[in-house]
Amino acid sequence: MDTQHSYPDEKNMKGEGESLGRDMDLGQVLAVQSTPEEERRVLWKLDLILIPLMGAAYFLQFLDKLALSQATLFNLREDLNMHGNEYSWASAIFYFGYFSWSWPSSYIMVRLPIGKYISVSVFLWGGVMMCHAACSNWSGLMTVRFFLGVGEAAIAPGFTLLTGMFYKREEQPLRQSAWFFGNCLAVLIGGLIAYGIGTIETSVISHWKLLFLILGAITSFYGIVLFAMLPDSPAKAIFLKPNERAIAVQRTLKNKTGVMDTGVFKWSQAFQALRDPQTWLLVLNSFTSNLANGGLTSFTSIITAGFGFSDLKALIMQMPQGGAQIVFMLITSTAATLIPSFRILGMIFNTMVAIVGLILIWKLDPDDQAGRMVGLTLAVVYVINLPISLSIITSNVAGFSKKSVVSSLLFIAYCVGNIVGPQFFLSSEEPSYPTGIKASMSGLVLSLFFLICLYVYYRWENRRRDKLYGLPEQLTVGAELQDELSNKTDREIESFRYLL
Repeated sequence: MDTQHSYPDEKNMKGEGESLGRDMDLGQVLAVQSTPEEERRVLWKLDLILIPLMGAAYFLQFLDKLALSQATLFNLREDLNMHGNEYSWASAIFYFGYFSWSWPSSYIMVRLPIGKYISVSVFLWGGVMMCHAACSNWSGLMTVRFFLGVGEAAIAPGFTLLTGMFYKREEQPLRQSAWFFGNCLAVLIGGLIAYGIGTIETSVISHWKLLFLILGAITSFYGIVLFAMLPDSPAKAIFLKPNERAIAVQRTLKNKTGVMDTGVFKWSQAFQALRDPQTWLLVLNSFTSNLANGGLTSFTSIITAGFGFSDLKALIMQMPQGGAQIVFMLITSTAATLIPSFRILGMIFNTMVAIVGLILIWKLDPDDQAGRMVGLTLAVVYVINLPISLSIITSNVAGFSKKSVVSSLLFIAYCVGNIVGPQFFLSSEEPSYPTGIKASMSGLVLSLFFLICLYVYYRWENRRRDKLYGLPEQLTVGAELQDELSNKTDREIESFRYLL
């Protein structure tokens, strides 16, 4: 940060600096005079330590989520005597748990140390994952799936808030995608891991039970690692030196979106979130896109096997889906970082690619194995829109409490979409599921519509603010800092402009 800038006097900002948290006051932050080299060193440490910590957790989350689909190839349904749509409901109940805990979790993350809360959640969900091996019927499976959803509800919203704390607005799309890379990696090698577990020679325990036990144990162990390493805020990052922590805070002051948890939940910000058009456009996009996600994630192993592959080979054939996600994620996240107005356009592009993939599955001849596999590979590209959506929240929603509410509502819609989606995958249509494929495609078309509406709304709102308040570039550095430290929302800060 340019040390020649004149900053607002600390005395004049008492009562407005609460977003700095309880462990570092404004004087400490403004007293640090950092050079560009020191800022780059702090950014390098964040990228080297914080992003891998979150990415590994997200890798385990999706690996654990994918395990139910993989377990169907190890006779899970037969062993638990499941019939009709019971598997669909076993898949959907996870999201009931996620849904039921999303709102309490958003409140707790503001009230408690966020890093510790996430770490405990990871440890407990690993334990619940191991409990899957004790299931002997559908009811038992429904119970553990529900509590697995409860355990995982804090992860993505929590990582979204942490990314907003530690990174500048223009840095966030690439970093959100970086920790979301764990999801893509799980898709890429998750089938390989399940294949390896499936080849273990044992007559003592079923392979699907072994899958849950191994993945659950690894997850719980990693929860302990996170408890020691994952920071609650820049002021508590143990991998940063004291002056580097102040620089980490100083870097993000111009975000105007809040940099630290203060332990105070502002209900006025929560109510404003419910009245904000961008909230509902993001929520509706999340719901409609996850109509596809709920079905394709849960039934992808069965669909792949239906293309004519053996059960174990079907696990390996899911790897190209992870590769496609990685390629498109690198393209869109890099473009969104280099071109500030490309975020929503990138999401529109990914959604259109996924729609083309679903059309291939739907319309190609059932004997066209290669073509339908290409379709299934492209159909999951929409998944990488999630980190970009999260970067929109961290960049365009100001106020820590408002941000947590919008994030929570987005994930509630995520859950509802994932609950509804599998219900279109009718057991009588296995393994092609034409109704489910068409429902998924319809959801993505609606998602495309809401993304276009969001893009138009942001452009209109920015032009309206420019006419009403003038260009934000006219503000002094002191005014910029005062906006950030006021803990106001994006609708209250006159100089705030939405990133597209």
